[in-house]
Amino acid sequence: MGLSGTPTTNEAVLGWVRATARLTQPDEVVWCDGSQAEFDRLTAQMVTAGTLVPLNPDLRPGSFLARSAPSDVARVESRTFIASHRREDAGPTNNWREPEALREELAGVFSGSMRGRTMYVVPFSMGPVGGPISQLGIQVTDSPYVVVSMRTMTRMGSPALAAITPGTPFVPAVHSVGMPLVDAAGRHRDDVAWPCNDLKYVAHFPETREIFSFGSGYGGNALLGKKCFALRIASVMARDEGWLAEHMLVLKVTSPQQRVFHLAAAFPSACGKTNLAMLRPTIPGWRVETIGDDIAWMRPGPDGELRAINPEAGFFGVAPGTGWSSNPTAMEMLRENVIFTNVALTDDGDVWWEGMTEEAPDHLTDWRGRSWTPGSGTPAAHPNARFTVSAAQCPSIAEEFDAPEGVAIDAILFGGRRRSNVPLVAQAGDWSQGVFMGATISSERTAAAEGTVGELRHDPFAMLPFAGYNMADYFAHWLSMRDRLTRLPEVFSVNWFRRGDDGRFLWPGFGENSRVVEWICRRLEGSADARHTPVGLVPTPSGVNVAGLDVPAADLAELLAVDPTAWLDEVGRLERWFAQFGHRFPAELRGHLDLLRYRLDPPTGGDLAA
Repeated sequence: MGLSGTPTTNEAVLGWVRATARLTQPDEVVWCDGSQAEFDRLTAQMVTAGTLVPLNPDLRPGSFLARSAPSDVARVESRTFIASHRREDAGPTNNWREPEALREELAGVFSGSMRGRTMYVVPFSMGPVGGPISQLGIQVTDSPYVVVSMRTMTRMGSPALAAITPGTPFVPAVHSVGMPLVDAAGRHRDDVAWPCNDLKYVAHFPETREIFSFGSGYGGNALLGKKCFALRIASVMARDEGWLAEHMLVLKVTSPQQRVFHLAAAFPSACGKTNLAMLRPTIPGWRVETIGDDIAWMRPGPDGELRAINPEAGFFGVAPGTGWSSNPTAMEMLRENVIFTNVALTDDGDVWWEGMTEEAPDHLTDWRGRSWTPGSGTPAAHPNARFTVSAAQCPSIAEEFDAPEGVAIDAILFGGRRRSNVPLVAQAGDWSQGVFMGATISSERTAAAEGTVGELRHDPFAMLPFAGYNMADYFAHWLSMRDRLTRLPEVFSVNWFRRGDDGRFLWPGFGENSRVVEWICRRLEGSADARHTPVGLVPTPSGVNVAGLDVPAADLAELLAVDPTAWLDEVGRLERWFAQFGHRFPAELRGHLDLLRYRLDPPTGGDLAA
């Protein structure tokens, strides 16, 4: 297929696009420029095809609803592969495939996969174009839904393509929904509103920085700049080049004394990252601004500090649970120019999901397109329903959001969804113990990935599904960062989700989490007290500001308690889980596990919290 009139003369790009077109056999190739006119043309095309439903322009201007196939609603971790040259470099927590065998399989499924469709060439930059921490990529796709979503989620279009000059590295990413409209014999079939394939691949080749995704049109399976590039491939790049690519939000916090702090925080998906990223403090004088809600790239700066950017340009957030009471900033951000996926449709042409309001409407059309009432007995919105919106619309976005050099990180937070054991907040004694904190994160499974909701799973650094190489080596890489920085961030763990014996949440969460952020910032400036426990430094009983808050003293004591018996059980679980890494697991972290056990169950006369 010829590529006359292409907007680049870069032969590396042209050769790759030609080869991909020969394999996939699209009817035409379209180079995307990221313009509003292109967006308008593609959304109109998808409305005609039934992929998008335009929302009421008076209630939700410029916005659309997409409904995916019921089989295509979340990440497909079981079909996500790391094809490193050696199995041991992928590690036991990744699905490894032998690279050449996988390439052969992919060539088979991609052969003719775009017949009858258009192949879109989508150049993009992760981070500001030309920035010192940014990286470039090109995705080819047969999904216009992916094109318009990539326009929101990345710096997509002509400026990114212009930056990919001869010799400039870029990550090539090939995506197909896997539903050709013409078969090999030339027979045509009708399209559907959400094309996909029951057979799915999300494949990564870390050494060559390549991504292939087949069969899914949804989220991180299809928007390949997100988890595939920004985490799985970028984590390998970061290991090789001495930086960090992390599943983290980034906050700018300003105290009443106008001191500015920058925090990065890692939480598994659907555990409140976006709510924290858009936190509205309930305590006077504090201000929180948003730099990122999901991914952080952190590189040692010339000043010896760890500097972070949000490589994304938009938010792909979980809708259920986002409401006026939990995240009013997000609700304001979602007033216009949003693509919603798998939420419910109101009778007047707006959207709704569980948690948006206290009461559900009397009637809705649910995420499958069926009539729904509060008595239906099923969720109106899918639990992993999403919104895709530009970060520029976020009322709390910080001016540093577009700063190419990033911001200096003062503290790193690790958290998960834990009913018990993990205190409300704890501070690591040093960088090494902080890495141990990150390595020991466990969280109750949510609807953002396959599996049983509520099941406790280990998710170190909230990166279990996203590290593109052996996690034991990943832990060692984190330990090595102390040799690359002259000022190390402090490290904390947090847990908003602890429950009492009666099952109720002990902490009110949401905006009240600013009280925990306050204690963290006061620790950074040296003005907050803490007490030693076996798992780190936790606030003294009077350390957390609960003025005006209805949290009984007994609940606060429970929130900050460390139960040695329960934690000894946790140590046993961690030891068994870490055993899978064998000799590659860092001895330094094994030492922390032994020390934790000693502190929890010291010999007679030992110091429990030494």
